[in-house]
Amino acid sequence: MKDHVRAGERSFVAFLALSLFFPIAAQGAANNQGGAPPSQNKEQSAAAISVNVELVVLHATVLDKKGGFVSGLQKQDFRVYEDNQLQTIELFQHEDVPVAIGLVVDNSGSMQRKKSDVAAAALAFVRSSNPEDEMFIVNFNENVTFGLPTTELFSAKPSELDEALLGVPAGGKTALYDAIERALTHLQRTSRDKKVLIVISDGGDNASKHTLNQVLQDAGRSDAIIYTIGLFDEDDPDGNPRVLKQIVRATGGEAFSPEETSAVVKICEGIAKDIRNQYTIGYAPANEKLDGSYRTIKVTVTGSHGAKLLVRTRAGYIASPDRNTRAAGSKDGGR
Repeated sequence: MKDHVRAGERSFVAFLALSLFFPIAAQGAANNQGGAPPSQNKEQSAAAISVNVELVVLHATVLDKKGGFVSGLQKQDFRVYEDNQLQTIELFQHEDVPVAIGLVVDNSGSMQRKKSDVAAAALAFVRSSNPEDEMFIVNFNENVTFGLPTTELFSAKPSELDEALLGVPAGGKTALYDAIERALTHLQRTSRDKKVLIVISDGGDNASKHTLNQVLQDAGRSDAIIYTIGLFDEDDPDGNPRVLKQIVRATGGEAFSPEETSAVVKICEGIAKDIRNQYTIGYAPANEKLDGSYRTIKVTVTGSHGAKLLVRTRAGYIASPDRNTRAAGSKDGGR
């Protein structure tokens, strides 16, 4: 058997280009856009998606032509191509596995009138989740705080999460980038294999110590999927939907931009369903070279009676020999 499938013989570090994102938008997604693979030029910025793992692991959502989730598919229904070369699937799961989830909630002054809808949406997500999920709340304005007590890293209790969400009044400036960095670092404290961040904000930032480039790199290095929900006012000069879409693309997540804040509840319920309905697929690349080259990924699925289905997953990665990359290296340790 090839060396790359023997446990412990080598680590594979996969790097995701910052411009990668799911090629097919999920139901209600705001960023239904396509794009060419990133340049392989060394000056092209890129970020790692997986550290010290033997397999490239994909979380794939499969949709029918009406946008509904497709369940009951088997390993043989999937084809995974890297640089147009068929790969051997070595990991395949379609189970409702417990997930570590961080809710990153903007409590700056620009979000004041939206706070009740945001809290209702976040709680709707909590109630739609697996009772075994590990969840935490990051509240931020110009300061970043964890909603749960310092003695409790995660919780699955709606009452505790409700208190964590409503315990911070809206006001002040916006440190969005710092909040995401803290949340990514905190996710590293879970034993859950699947990790998700849901960021609810207007995308503005006027108070962070971190930069957008740092966030994009660290988000890509993590194995978390990031969903963003952008709530914008026409008269708000700090609103920045472009930033939220960039952050999403670094991880292969989704960006939503509802016209009414009341729609956030339905979006959060939809995200919970998306997480629960994903297929996990892993393959050890036939190309073993860790040469820094860009590798495209394409996943196809054939349903019953030969029906072609839509797949939303990562579009590629950059193979690198760097084994020392770590996710979201915040100096404060995350808490």
